[in-house]
Amino acid sequence: MSNMYGQTHRSFQDQHDTRRLADRLESMARAEFDDMDREFIQGAAMFFLSTVDEHGMPTVSYKGGRPGFVRVTASNELAFPAYDGNGMFLSLGNLASTGKVGLLFIDFEKPRRLRVQGTARVLAPHATDRTIAGAHHLIAVTASSIYVNCGRYIHKAGGFTLSPHVPDDAGRQPFPSWKRIDKIADALSPADQAEVERAGGAMPIEAYRGEDLPD
Repeated sequence: MSNMYGQTHRSFQDQHDTRRLADRLESMARAEFDDMDREFIQGAAMFFLSTVDEHGMPTVSYKGGRPGFVRVTASNELAFPAYDGNGMFLSLGNLASTGKVGLLFIDFEKPRRLRVQGTARVLAPHATDRTIAGAHHLIAVTASSIYVNCGRYIHKAGGFTLSPHVPDDAGRQPFPSWKRIDKIADALSPADQAEVERAGGAMPIEAYRGEDLPD
């Protein structure tokens, strides 16, 4: 009896004669982090987050920060910050609604992948004994399945530089240029509208240069 595979998975496994392999890989999955997992996760500067809304619709997002922004807080738990985003709160809303979550960590140099699946809860930013500067909320994930994925199709990235928008030790970060786009600026909060004016006012979308060089 499998907790990971259903009838559709089995159909493809049988078609390609991988049922035995799939069962072996499922048996190697675990619900607690080992030392290699902890080192990999806490050294990561990014990961991909998958969530599911109340209607069963999934979404996926990229999360980045300084190495250590994801912390293994217990044998089967990790926590990461929710920094300022685009104001849609898709990930947080989904997590608060269903709690279903998947995390994919990738090392583009080794290469290596690690998947974590489980349930999440949204916490206040100072809900643990170690605060994270710049966090609007903290997300704690209780792992139900942790397993390593094949890394053979991971493309290597040359060099690595942290985004200038990652909050500093005091939680400060540059004001994002995308909020100055004229079709967005008038929908901002009063505080952000004031920042737009201080940055030189709204601009047409054609003038948006991206976020590599914040104003």
